[in-house]
Amino acid sequence: MSPVAEFDFIIVGAGSAGCLLANRLSANRDRRVLLIEAGGKDDWFWIKVPVGYLYTIANPRTDWCYTTEADPGLAGRSIHYARGRVIGGCSSINAMIHMRGQASDYDLWARATGDERWRWGGPDSPGETLSIYKKLEDYFGGADDWHGTGGEIRVERPRVRWKILDAWQAAAAEVGIAPIDEFNRGVNAGSAYFHVTQRRGRRWSMADAFLHPIAHRPNLTVYEQTQALRLLMDDQVHEDQRRGAWTTAQQRVTGLRLLRGGHLVDVKARHEVILSAGAIGSPHLMQVSGLGPADLLAQHQVPVAVDLPGVGENLQDHLQIRTIYRVRGARTVNTLYRNWITRAGMGLQYLLLRSGPMTMPPSTLGAFAKSDPALQSADLEWHVQPLSLPKFGEPLHPFSAITPSVCNLRPTSRGHVRIASADPLTYPKIFCNYLSTDADRRIAVRGLRMTRQIMAAPALARYRPQELLPGPQRVSDEELQKAAGELGTTIFHPVGTCAMGAFDARGRPRSAATVLDTDCRVYRVAGLRVVDASAMPTIISGNTNAPVMLVAERAARAIVG
Repeated sequence: MSPVAEFDFIIVGAGSAGCLLANRLSANRDRRVLLIEAGGKDDWFWIKVPVGYLYTIANPRTDWCYTTEADPGLAGRSIHYARGRVIGGCSSINAMIHMRGQASDYDLWARATGDERWRWGGPDSPGETLSIYKKLEDYFGGADDWHGTGGEIRVERPRVRWKILDAWQAAAAEVGIAPIDEFNRGVNAGSAYFHVTQRRGRRWSMADAFLHPIAHRPNLTVYEQTQALRLLMDDQVHEDQRRGAWTTAQQRVTGLRLLRGGHLVDVKARHEVILSAGAIGSPHLMQVSGLGPADLLAQHQVPVAVDLPGVGENLQDHLQIRTIYRVRGARTVNTLYRNWITRAGMGLQYLLLRSGPMTMPPSTLGAFAKSDPALQSADLEWHVQPLSLPKFGEPLHPFSAITPSVCNLRPTSRGHVRIASADPLTYPKIFCNYLSTDADRRIAVRGLRMTRQIMAAPALARYRPQELLPGPQRVSDEELQKAAGELGTTIFHPVGTCAMGAFDARGRPRSAATVLDTDCRVYRVAGLRVVDASAMPTIISGNTNAPVMLVAERAARAIVG
């Protein structure tokens, strides 16, 4: 065992949240900060090129390459579950879509935590959410009521448009989904091209934003290619203040045991350990350390340090249902890639101008709508791609086609993440439990029917769209439900597995699912926070990277005061 190194704060995971926390906590040079990342450097060419997600996802160089458990809702299928394993985490391999969610999402967080500061905010609201987003942002259009400049997160408009997607947008308008300027003003109803986290045609990860500019700080240490194996704890009783109510902590986290360079290494934290390993990694590390549901831990002979029933439960994710339509006379990625001249042209356009299809995120155009007019906010989102392929990782189709995928933004299905072994190197079992409720199945059918309405609108008629998936022969609700299970796959938005919640006057959680307080501190465990997507009590109505940055900024403020 190597000599024990001591730090004030230790952060596990150099993903989106971890990079921000390392930046904020090391700003005071009197604090020694250690940032731990299981993966390696983010200097690979395909990380920086936006279209490089084709090479980084399902690649063990940059992806944990998890696989879910067989899911009845997906016709018994297991699916690939990408999570970033590289400096920058998921922000180094994700779709680069910058989306905050809807104001109503944060009203739910405020109710779940009892903390009004989570609300969107405005002239008549105590919420801080909008103001934090503006502070973090460097928006291409300049500062206004909705956006900020001078922040670390560069947000730009896409550098390529497609006539077929413009026609899809016009078709959506013909069925009542009007064009709007953008999706980041708190109410998403309409269609627009996504804003992206890029800088001049290159991916702008959260490592680019928060970590690389401060890597020279002498009080910041980064361990790459280092895996956290277990939390180190003592069982001394400590008084831990939570929002004015005092509770007795059963354990105090004092550090971590790491696997680094083939050797076991212990590191000590004088103040706190902060888990930012994501909605899969954070609950897994807690469970193998004895923090989690007592019956699960006993099943795997893990000594119970603190019985926390909510750790690993409450898994929520967005399930996208891919439809594919063949189109005639349209310029798509399929047609460009099929010809070596246009394929070479795409490369030259990127190298010389930083524009064109190689700057394209996986999805370029989006749309939001209500599955039921009685709803207060949109619960359906489309990601529309000017390309098609049988499944991820396979070659593009040899004909022109588009892929409008629709997802339920607020699923009621809940899954879990649970250890499969006491061995911290054994991957956990991920069970998403998709389409397990009547409401989710009903909304999936409605989404497919609305997609057909858009594709049948006059604005697309010149392209003579032909439905390939799910196929026009599937007409009844039962047939479309089955199709949703056969075609559905993740958009890689897992959240909620160490959820924040409210506490009563005696400092006890109001729900057994609660793991964290509003400042991301772990119940009955001193010296430990979880700051990542697992802290979200409910899933956001949109992509999750920007909301993770909100959670991290809020937590950083709570830590530094």
